[in-house]
Amino acid sequence: MAAAGWTFSSVADLLPASLSLTLLLASLVVVLVLGAAAVFFEHIRKIGCTHSLERTAVSAAFFEDPNSLNKVPCPSIYDPAEKYISLIIPAYNEEHRLPEALTETLNYLKQRSAAEKSFTYEVLIVDDGSTDHTSKVAFEFVRRHKIDNVRVLLLGRNHGKGEAVRKGMLHSRGELLLMLDADGATKVTDLEKLEAQVCALAKKAKSSPAPSTSPSQRLFDAEIAVFGSRAHLEKQALATRKWYRNFLMKGFHLVVLLTAGPGIRDTQCGFKMFTRAAARKLFTNIRLKRWCFDVELVYLCKHLRIPMAEVSVNWTEIPGSKVRMTSILHMVFELLLIKVGYGLGIWKIYS
Repeated sequence: MAAAGWTFSSVADLLPASLSLTLLLASLVVVLVLGAAAVFFEHIRKIGCTHSLERTAVSAAFFEDPNSLNKVPCPSIYDPAEKYISLIIPAYNEEHRLPEALTETLNYLKQRSAAEKSFTYEVLIVDDGSTDHTSKVAFEFVRRHKIDNVRVLLLGRNHGKGEAVRKGMLHSRGELLLMLDADGATKVTDLEKLEAQVCALAKKAKSSPAPSTSPSQRLFDAEIAVFGSRAHLEKQALATRKWYRNFLMKGFHLVVLLTAGPGIRDTQCGFKMFTRAAARKLFTNIRLKRWCFDVELVYLCKHLRIPMAEVSVNWTEIPGSKVRMTSILHMVFELLLIKVGYGLGIWKIYS
């Protein structure tokens, strides 16, 4: 009974001072690790809850027409397509880089539309809470090209590139949906390369022995994702970048490989094309809102069995990148979220 009345301090008095200190430090480490794990899993749970609410919420978003001053209701990814292609451009503080990229993009689209009557298009600029004059620049293009061809979606506050792309995809009208960066680093004409690959995969899917949901199923009703790639430029990039940046990028690519698996060498290129059917599945499932939503797309494609392809594109580095060295740490954290969130079944994939 006397032994039962011993306190921790009395036991500690019998231990060497160094051992007592070691036990105290070990206890603190265990408490800190368990606390950090609890915060991490709660963060994953909250992301899952937010996603569930967003899936069931009715969107009240609208487009503003600067010419008529009317509000145009946003379409839904569940609606039938009204255009051949939608170009989604996420923009955050892009008042300087956006005009040139938009001018080049719209010139190409107008020329192709004049040559091909079936080629109808829309450009959807998603202003991700910019604090500069990005929205003003974007609305000037709406005035010139009319709201049927150019639209601006204002998110109000900064959410992240992943959320801007997601919102743009969910409110687009195209049979094909292309995401591209606001800096114009990839030539818009390269969409033809991705388009050709989508067509090839769609024809392959249509001719497969698997039963079709409808005998009159259109070519782009197939679920297909095609990723633009800068992998062919890797040797040149390695030669020009500083050694520590190469080290960090190699490490990041290794973590991406462990998270999403092999198949796509360049997950981070901001030039990707989806059929409407694929976008409907992918962008109603996606959770990440910032850097690594691209990796999550690859992960989702594999688990939803959506065919993927990677196509080399022309790419030029444009000054003004928002990726910083600290962004790498945020990316690794998001990759861990993917691995744990989906791996433990905390995040459900809806088919």
